[in-house]
Amino acid sequence: MSTASVATTSSGYLLVLAVMWPVIGILLSFVVSGRQIERLAWIVLPVGLVIAGATLIAVTQAGQSQIYVVGNWAPPLGIALRADGISVAMMMATAIVICVTGVFAHGEFSQPPGGPEERAPVVFWVLLFAIWSALNALVLGSDLFNLYVALELLTFAAVPLVCLKGKKETVEAALRYMLFALIGSVLYLLGAAMIYGAYGTLDIRLLSERGHAEPATLIAASLMTIGLLAKTALVPLHLWLPPAHAGAPAPGSAMLSALVVKGSFFVIIRIWFDAMPDLLSFRAAQLLGALGAAAILLGSVLALRQQRLKLLIAYSTIAQIGYLFFVFPLAAGLATGVAWSGIAWTASWLQLFSHAFAKAAMFMAAGLIAEALGHDRIAELGGIGRKLPITMLAFALSGLSLVGVPPSGGFSAKWLLLLATVMEGQWWWAVVIVLGGLLAGGYIFMVLGRLLASPTEVPALQAPVSRWRECAALSLAICAVLLGIWPLQSSDFLFIGR
Repeated sequence: MSTASVATTSSGYLLVLAVMWPVIGILLSFVVSGRQIERLAWIVLPVGLVIAGATLIAVTQAGQSQIYVVGNWAPPLGIALRADGISVAMMMATAIVICVTGVFAHGEFSQPPGGPEERAPVVFWVLLFAIWSALNALVLGSDLFNLYVALELLTFAAVPLVCLKGKKETVEAALRYMLFALIGSVLYLLGAAMIYGAYGTLDIRLLSERGHAEPATLIAASLMTIGLLAKTALVPLHLWLPPAHAGAPAPGSAMLSALVVKGSFFVIIRIWFDAMPDLLSFRAAQLLGALGAAAILLGSVLALRQQRLKLLIAYSTIAQIGYLFFVFPLAAGLATGVAWSGIAWTASWLQLFSHAFAKAAMFMAAGLIAEALGHDRIAELGGIGRKLPITMLAFALSGLSLVGVPPSGGFSAKWLLLLATVMEGQWWWAVVIVLGGLLAGGYIFMVLGRLLASPTEVPALQAPVSRWRECAALSLAICAVLLGIWPLQSSDFLFIGR
């Protein structure tokens, strides 16, 4: 795309709305009282969902990317927001998870009636709006420096969620998260500076035209990728994730695992497939795939060894993230039109969305179990599923999607990945996918066995569990399953703008 051809499209205003609407919610949060902020959320959340849906429809109907040129200054002098197929898919998934999380959080982050206003509910809703705005800016950004800004906004909104309760262990986990994130940011910014020095622009489309494979460019892309891998928590840069996700409140854990770690992965995709596709050599693709395979195996084994439910789910996140990195070795031929690369591309995004819904539902279910029992020790769950059947169903459906049991979205994603590995002759990834599914089945059915223990072992509930909060978790688990029966022909929008 040349500079002259960049112009705001008819639906470009939706992209500005998607980024600014949550910001408006943040600004209004400082105007209304603490007791009114939740009512404000009930306005911000559904309108944001409508904006995401309208953007998805606009891109799908147009069959091309929607663009908004900020200030009518086209790149490289100015910046532009672009919504292609994967952008609007991410926007829609983000909106759904954020809205359901808001419904779920109502029971945990509401101001107590008749008492003084508490700080935690106000902070939570502001952070929720901030994460939403940062994610939308991230998926719509088309400039590597603006992606850096969005990543930083996302980090500084996500870190406080970890230590929102103010416990010592959660503060330590948040500081570790911050350390990894800041190191990643420094590496990313250094790589972006090298690219700007080489090509005089950071616009993704212009880089795809001007960039070419040379040592300096490869070093810059490698630095940026390592920094982003630290934020994504891919093995071996995963040490911050388990304590952070397990220590956060359940709504925070849901957003962190379902959405936040996906943001940095999205930027890695932008770098290697959009900004500098010529750099994705066979060796680089195989290396990223090998890191993903290591994450699947190590994360699954560590999940099997956990004694706390939220820690088990956190290590499961590490494993499931690994599947996403198979897109590099299997979809490397996407630009040249290799047929099975398109299948792998669809499978990877299907894995991302199904994992987002399933993992958010699973953390919500784990949070409800911990509230009901006063702990989340797996050995002492003792048939709690018989007293919380909706929660157990949400956990079970989510777990089956992670394992890859039909007809879930996880099954469709893993089946398509297996198909791509066989047809492309890269059978070694198929072995890892099968082993990962078996290991996931081990830790999921281990938990389900405790949830469905005999009635004589059922413990007394320490606190009541709201039915609508259970239904919120179940709704996301159902979304993860429905992705498996979604017609694959409709996934063509994932290729819009490629």
